[in-house]
Amino acid sequence: MLETIKYLIGSPGPSGFGSRSTAEDVTQNCPHLPSLTAIITGATSGIGAETARVLAKRGVRLVLPVRTIKGGEDTRGRILMESPQAEVLLMELDLSSLSSVRNFVNRFLSLNLPLNLLINNAGRFSYGHGISEDGIEMTFATNYLGHFELTMLLLKKMVETAKVRGIQGRIVTVSSCIHSWFSGDILRYLHHITFHPSEYDATRAYALSKLANVLHTKELSRRLHEMKANVTVNCVHPGVVRTRLNRDREGFVTDLVFFFSSKFMKTVSQGAATTCYVATNPELEKVSGKFFADCNEMIPSKLASNAYEARRLWIASEIMASSQNPKTVFDLMLYDT
Repeated sequence: MLETIKYLIGSPGPSGFGSRSTAEDVTQNCPHLPSLTAIITGATSGIGAETARVLAKRGVRLVLPVRTIKGGEDTRGRILMESPQAEVLLMELDLSSLSSVRNFVNRFLSLNLPLNLLINNAGRFSYGHGISEDGIEMTFATNYLGHFELTMLLLKKMVETAKVRGIQGRIVTVSSCIHSWFSGDILRYLHHITFHPSEYDATRAYALSKLANVLHTKELSRRLHEMKANVTVNCVHPGVVRTRLNRDREGFVTDLVFFFSSKFMKTVSQGAATTCYVATNPELEKVSGKFFADCNEMIPSKLASNAYEARRLWIASEIMASSQNPKTVFDLMLYDT
């Protein structure tokens, strides 16, 4: 009860910020931002768009992956209207397609730009079952596997940028507290919903993808530490925000639920605050492998904290990202990891 009251009134935590802090609030005292370049996925709507708007306002050069350039022009136009000096580049990317991810990375690297911030924000919640072109259940492919591959292919550039510029690189992945709703064997459940569409559960599939985000953060942090790289990785829970994430179902019932729950929901600017805080706050230098909510560190679920599961998922993800045969992939994952 006390925690609910603190949440509703926006009581600040140890960081000095809380649930009612906004993205602009948390980036006010970050003087180094004009020297940074950031890639932000899912920046055409919701908290991704707000993250992009605020970082552009603070002087960050933005590279925005978009499904279509035409669709991204509206976002770019809104940013430039508020911040005419902003540099905003649009590049096509479909996170559910590994070939699209690779093409995006190749195009970005050809620009010879630095990369200081990678914000893995894009996500989907799909009521209907779908399979990606790579043979993986669509929610997992979009929310997790695409971001896994994107991060891995950009990691060398981030490490090099941090070394040359002397500014710590940061990777921030938007997860969710819903990751704690998943229990069981991660890879067996992914196999199950990939090959048995009739037993697909949208909420559990979403929870699985968000758990994978947290596990990836944990394992990548360990590897970056071993590399002695000046790059950190953390994940965040943005809070309950009304965005286009729940894009497959709109209408009277959905609107009614959101209306009655609105007092517990954040504005988009409040929802983007934790992402911006973790990406920019100087006090978080060298903080890595952590889970944040309401701009303060939180403890993730027991399964999300399991180092063995994090390594197991990492190995499986490498196999998924490199194989052309999903059936063979799952056979290897289930029996060799």
